[in-house]
Amino acid sequence: MQCRKGIPSALRARCWPLLCGAHICQKNNPGTYQELAEAPGDPQWMETIGRDLHRQFPLHEMFVSPQGHGQQGLLHVLKAYTLYRPEQGYCQAQGPVAAVLLMHLPPEEAFWCLVQICEVYLPGYYGPHMEAVRLDAEVFMALLRRLLPHVHKHLQQVGVGPLLYLPEWFLCLFARSLPFPTVLRVWDAFLSEGAKVLFRVGLTLVRLALGTAEQRRACPGLLETLGALRAISPTQLQEEVFMSQFPVSALRPTKLNTNSSPQVHGLVLSERDLQREIKAQLAQLPDSAPGPPPRPQARLAGAQAIFEAQQLAGAQRGAKPEVPRIVVQPPEEPRPPRRKPQTRGKTFHGLLTRARGPPLEGPPRPQRSSTSFLDTRF
Repeated sequence: MQCRKGIPSALRARCWPLLCGAHICQKNNPGTYQELAEAPGDPQWMETIGRDLHRQFPLHEMFVSPQGHGQQGLLHVLKAYTLYRPEQGYCQAQGPVAAVLLMHLPPEEAFWCLVQICEVYLPGYYGPHMEAVRLDAEVFMALLRRLLPHVHKHLQQVGVGPLLYLPEWFLCLFARSLPFPTVLRVWDAFLSEGAKVLFRVGLTLVRLALGTAEQRRACPGLLETLGALRAISPTQLQEEVFMSQFPVSALRPTKLNTNSSPQVHGLVLSERDLQREIKAQLAQLPDSAPGPPPRPQARLAGAQAIFEAQQLAGAQRGAKPEVPRIVVQPPEEPRPPRRKPQTRGKTFHGLLTRARGPPLEGPPRPQRSSTSFLDTRF
């Protein structure tokens, strides 16, 4: 729930590596990133990466200058991944993902977060065949058919398939499609809850663009429909409006009320619902589909599943379990100086009745750290 409300900006650099398990990867592989960053990269991949560097947030202060630390750090992170996973190489969609990570993390932590996103959250997304993207496109259309049947029918009629708009959303984790504050809120939820957040955000965007009959009538063809999906009003994409919770009914084979609030977390799409739909679409895939078959069972459902998997792997190696913690110490407030009580002109009955002399016998008083005013002997 705290991640859904948004991680404070000052804590994202500490929370993101903990949520995705990158701190464990970095701890178990000391010195790996430095070796990969200093090693010569594959000339083919280096040329492709070099051409894409200037496209990643060109107006951001980190990436304005080609010789700046932002573009150089991005080059090292992407080159290190191509050496770490040479069978996958480099995918252009990894550029904006790594750039967002570098805005908040040092290069080494950004690298291990990128590894976790590519291999744990979204395996099969950035490989040469992108088989998981094709599967999730079918899953998205199935969810759209159940939740927004009128929108699904319109997309079918105008010939807009999910592969025309969904890869840019899912592969880049909406880094190129939403205002940047909203992107960070999506990432907070995504790293906490897993890939189902991407489906919630995608369904919300389609609902905002084509949810009403007037919007669909204004998009009679393919180009108009794609334009509507890319031209949602910025006021509807502001982080508080777009991400705030709104209770609606759970996922069921009925259409959603398109007149209700379109917030992301209002779509109750659980991991069980998503896995059920994935199995249904896997059973319908033709045997002649190009590329290797998708492996959806390798995708972990968010930070809790990643933590449990890492603890299990550490127990098998005999490592001591480690519980990630983030301790935030609030700043100490200056205490006001203690003032001596004002006793002039006041009468305290019963305090001066005891005569001076040896102390009275009786049970010993409990030791106190400080003496109160009424216990003072005059």
